[in-house]
Amino acid sequence: MIAGCASGGGSSQTATHAANAPPPGPSFFVDPTNAAAKQEALYRQTGRTQDADAMARLAGQPTATWIFDDTDVPGRVSALTLAASRTGKTALLVAYWIPGRDCGQFSSGGAPSDAAYKAWIEQIAGAIGTSRTWVILEPDAIPQSLGNCLPNGKAVKARYQLLDFAVTRLSALPNTSVYLDAGHADWINPVDKLVKPLRASGIDKAAGFSLNVSNFVSTDSNVQYGNQLSQQLGGKHFVVDTSRNGNGPYTGSDGAPTWCNPPGRALGHAPTSNTGQALVDAYLWIKVPGESDGNCRPGAPPAGVFWPEYALGLAKGSSG
Repeated sequence: MIAGCASGGGSSQTATHAANAPPPGPSFFVDPTNAAAKQEALYRQTGRTQDADAMARLAGQPTATWIFDDTDVPGRVSALTLAASRTGKTALLVAYWIPGRDCGQFSSGGAPSDAAYKAWIEQIAGAIGTSRTWVILEPDAIPQSLGNCLPNGKAVKARYQLLDFAVTRLSALPNTSVYLDAGHADWINPVDKLVKPLRASGIDKAAGFSLNVSNFVSTDSNVQYGNQLSQQLGGKHFVVDTSRNGNGPYTGSDGAPTWCNPPGRALGHAPTSNTGQALVDAYLWIKVPGESDGNCRPGAPPAGVFWPEYALGLAKGSSG
């Protein structure tokens, strides 16, 4: 993958941080050293002005920082949240290290044990501290658990317990909002299949859930889907990844997965917390536009590596 208003448990909303509903209208941190900004500078130095202008459309937008290994986690998270705090912005973070991550596909990996994962979450929580931060928690982990990803029911239960631990720990931070990933509108249907897994994974303690992370499903489809799921979860809010869904999902057939670096895609709605949708807390660029989904097509680098040619395609394919 490197492809609410109602409080949990049916109790009324209070002034406590139990549900961690985010403040209205936060603005998100733009890392001035992001990969698109570096590529824009390179294009300008080499006289590729039109490409530089296109790349600037990515470079100037807030995108999430993915934490997907255990290399200097406190240092990286602290640097992000401190930089965001200095600009008065909210940091956007993705926690992506669940054991058995991505079912052995292009983004396989994750923590070697449950204990290691819990220690990793503790490191993230300690580094965030009191900083204003939104955390997108473990893209795909719950939807994949509903397929054949995990070996048995015991492993599924263990995954939900780890997610609940992470939600509980991170949501206890005074200025952190956690969104537990729930896949996208074209994945798990009907939506009620997600309710028990989300509740077992701590959704009642989270700010809400996330949809369309690293995918291409249209914003309208995800909003409709999210509203339906929210009804099953007591009115939980959600966020939608709009980083690459400007042209909707890929419908071609070329032997590669339709979600993996599909051609002809475009940037989607610019990141904003003013969505005009009662239950949608933000449209976000959670997947970094231009980062590869995996080496699934000719010329594609490994998952998570910035691919300038693909980034240009996204920028030039969008109308905004």
